[in-house]
Amino acid sequence: MNIIVVGLSHKTAPVEIRERVAFAPTAMEKPLREMLALPAINEGVIVSTCNRVELYATSRDAAAAIMQLRGFMAGFHNLAPEELESHLYDLQGEEAIKHVFRVASSLDSMVIGEPQILGQIKTAYGYATEFKTAGLILNRFLHKAFSVAKRVRTETNIASNAVSVSFAAVELARKIFGTIDNKTVLLIGAGEMCELAARHFVNNGVSSVMVTNRTYERAVKLAEEFKGRAVHFEEFAESLHQADIVLTSTGAPNYVLGAKKVEEVIRRRKNKPMFFIDIAVPRDIDPKVNDIPNVYLYDVDDLQGVVQANLKERQKEARKAEAIIEQEIGQFYKWLGSLDVVPTIVSLRKKLEEIRRAELEKTFANLKDLGPKERKSIEALTGAIINKVLHEPTTVLKQSQNNGTGDGYVDAVRVLFGLNAPVEELEPLDEQAAE
Repeated sequence: MNIIVVGLSHKTAPVEIRERVAFAPTAMEKPLREMLALPAINEGVIVSTCNRVELYATSRDAAAAIMQLRGFMAGFHNLAPEELESHLYDLQGEEAIKHVFRVASSLDSMVIGEPQILGQIKTAYGYATEFKTAGLILNRFLHKAFSVAKRVRTETNIASNAVSVSFAAVELARKIFGTIDNKTVLLIGAGEMCELAARHFVNNGVSSVMVTNRTYERAVKLAEEFKGRAVHFEEFAESLHQADIVLTSTGAPNYVLGAKKVEEVIRRRKNKPMFFIDIAVPRDIDPKVNDIPNVYLYDVDDLQGVVQANLKERQKEARKAEAIIEQEIGQFYKWLGSLDVVPTIVSLRKKLEEIRRAELEKTFANLKDLGPKERKSIEALTGAIINKVLHEPTTVLKQSQNNGTGDGYVDAVRVLFGLNAPVEELEPLDEQAAE
């Protein structure tokens, strides 16, 4: 049985393509059922995020499955196949397993170590479970992917160190104050970057937020989101002494805060430290402010420097994560191989045993004078012949599950001996059952 991945991501397709093939999270039943209805597909899961759309499937015919999944992705979204052709990738076997483990562990993400993708795959798996399109193999496979991702986060520091400008500001504030609990943030400007940074601060313990903006209504609206207080732009300087952390992003052509004003504020605060984060371009705060004792000023370039240093650290941790994934691939691939090999051995033994029994009955019916001892001897003889016949193919099949050639041998045995029951309908058994 093969595990197949067909999809595209931020690495292979621009956002204009990704948004055209995205699957709505509130309407997953229809695409999942259509995917499962494809002739070569046994199980299916659809992962659809802003950065990737991927189809995970199982199949006994990898080539047919890949062709059908490519057609499905284009057809479901009313696209011509050639519109997607150059953007799609397809993987099977160990490559597919490795890819999904890397995706779940956020090694294939736009930002290495970001935690969102694992939750998104879990959600996708939840839909497949709800609509019964994930079976034995994908259930086991995705649970394994989740455990691998957990190992990566537990055994490496891949998710440590801020790799966004807004969160880098939070880390720096912690270094300055020790803790940001019970600190007050003042937002000067209400742009997207300023709002995002403020949200990080609030989520990490800041107790109160003040907001000022040239458009007072905008300040009021943003202050309400943070359960904070709006301040008129012309009057914010009078409230500056109340702020421990000041975020600025106004778009003003000149400085909105100079060194003289900040010196007055720090005296009024009795030299309690202040942290200024200037993410405006051009800058909002005079760089001379950084020369004032107990005042810490970082601009967007400073924060980008922190982010780049942290990204390098994550890259080092990613190498450790890759080693963990390599260990886990082998274990899972061996289990996957056993799903086909062991039931095939059991089916083969069962078929030969049925033939032996049928022939013994015919023989005993024609040899009515045989005594119990002779019958027992003939049964033992035929049983020994079956065991000797089975020894070599059983050994080869077991070895094949470890060296990646199992599918070919399984298919050959099932055709040669007429073992027509589909392997996926047979329960996976312990190896002892095949002895």
